[in-house]
Amino acid sequence: MTDAGRDTAPERGEDARVRLPQLRLDELLEELQARIDAARGTRDRVRSLLEAVLSVGRELDLEQALRSIVEAAAALVDAQYAALGVIGPDGKRLSAFHTVGVSDEEIARIGHYPEGHGILGELIRHPRPLRVPKLSEHPASYGFPPHHPPMNTFLGVPIRVRDQVFGNLYLTEKRGGTQFDEEDESVLSTLAVAAGVAIDNARLYEESRLRERWLQANAEITHGLMSGSERGEALLRVAERAREITGAALAVVAVPMEGTDSLAVELALGQDAETHRGLVVPGEGSLLGRAFASAAPVTSTDVAHDERVSAGPQTFTGLGPAVAVPIDGEDGVRGILLLVRAAGGHAFTDKEIEPLRGFAAQAAVAMELAERRQDAEQIAVLEDRDRIARDLHDLAIQRLFATGMTLQSAGRFIEHKGASERVLRAVGDLDETIKIIRTTIFGLRSHAAGGAGTGLRARVVRIVGEAAPLLGFAPSVRMEGLIDTHVSKEAADHLVAVLSEALTNVARHARASHAQVAVETDGREVRLTVADDGVGLPPGGRRSGLRNMAERAAQLGGSFEVTDTPGGGTTLVWRVPVGER
Repeated sequence: MTDAGRDTAPERGEDARVRLPQLRLDELLEELQARIDAARGTRDRVRSLLEAVLSVGRELDLEQALRSIVEAAAALVDAQYAALGVIGPDGKRLSAFHTVGVSDEEIARIGHYPEGHGILGELIRHPRPLRVPKLSEHPASYGFPPHHPPMNTFLGVPIRVRDQVFGNLYLTEKRGGTQFDEEDESVLSTLAVAAGVAIDNARLYEESRLRERWLQANAEITHGLMSGSERGEALLRVAERAREITGAALAVVAVPMEGTDSLAVELALGQDAETHRGLVVPGEGSLLGRAFASAAPVTSTDVAHDERVSAGPQTFTGLGPAVAVPIDGEDGVRGILLLVRAAGGHAFTDKEIEPLRGFAAQAAVAMELAERRQDAEQIAVLEDRDRIARDLHDLAIQRLFATGMTLQSAGRFIEHKGASERVLRAVGDLDETIKIIRTTIFGLRSHAAGGAGTGLRARVVRIVGEAAPLLGFAPSVRMEGLIDTHVSKEAADHLVAVLSEALTNVARHARASHAQVAVETDGREVRLTVADDGVGLPPGGRRSGLRNMAERAAQLGGSFEVTDTPGGGTTLVWRVPVGER
């Protein structure tokens, strides 16, 4: 037993010595394997980071680039939720918010995207990486709105573009219930640098494409002007291209109304355009009026609730950001181009407004060229009218007068009573014909005699011409009698005001396709008649305009009546004494 025991003891000591190196070797192998796994994990993460950087850098569309950045960030740090908040122009709030991990149904239940309060605002105020183990315990925590998914762990890093903070990356809820660590922060910060470069490239590409579109539009407008496009056609093309390039839902062109401080909408395209055509906007206090008076762009973040436009009819329902750009010519502001985006759209920025100002100047050129062409045509017409008037006076009237004198002399030698009466009637007809021709001569020479067309005839023609774009058609005009000779200035001023109000009412309410204007005088009174084929007067419609017309007539001792036009529509008759000249 003693010998056996003596033999066994050394063997056990040798086994212990063998097992000890074996254990240490296993520990070393496990540690080596752990380091290999860590190195492999680091290698895989670096590879994922490089792939993410390459993926983000390939995007040239800004919205898609932002989406790729959020998705790459969530994958790199294994976060359940990720978001990219774009900081607005004021540098204090978020203007856009791109998310990953939250479904559309959840977003709809949560409601409006965050604006930058609480922990999100902390990164806006202090743009540096931020890791929070539990959101609710942070001093800047603002809490979550109803239906918001629960979030605890948080990691945020800023994205800089050319030394300016563009926005922030927000990551929450690291999978597996672990915390975000320094390595996550380092990886995300690296991605943020690459994201800044990608965003800058996308913005530069977007700006270059935008400049290209503006240049193409300018070339198109210039070509149209050189080829002799009409004023209305040129304005229509300007409004169409401006609306397309800026992504506006509505484009409006308003021009000043002569003799007033108001602006009239001459052209409207897009959403609810019909409700805007023909509207008269006050110059004082309105969005369009401010742009016109200051000769500078005026913006609105929400035109539907802007006090500068909401005082009148609610014509901007469903619309949001707007900009009013002056159509500035050499001789001052000729009108306003208003562009309005749909509700929820982003506000117009200075980078968008600057090319708009240059583009609006094309509209001013169109208007100036149209006026020059109109002046040239008018001169040719006036010269032709003067020739016709001279021929009528020198030839037709003299011969008719001579014929009348001859008949009148011959009538004394006619013994047959019936024949004598017929001759006298013929003489009377010749006298009436001479009066009509003289009236025509007055009309033909009214522009030349009035200098700048200050006679009543010229004013009536001008008012009707200005109303044609609002109506969508040119009303017919008929004038009889010595209008410029007999009608006093006071009566003429009232008549022109009534005519302008009547045609504006037809444009806004009648939905007519034809209208007739007649101005007549017999030397004692002047009568204005405006008839249309529209829908007639609505039973519960406003009567303030008609009341003003009636008051003007009563003030001069005249009368005013409105009746239904046979076959549909309305006929307005306004008559007053011609007054003393």
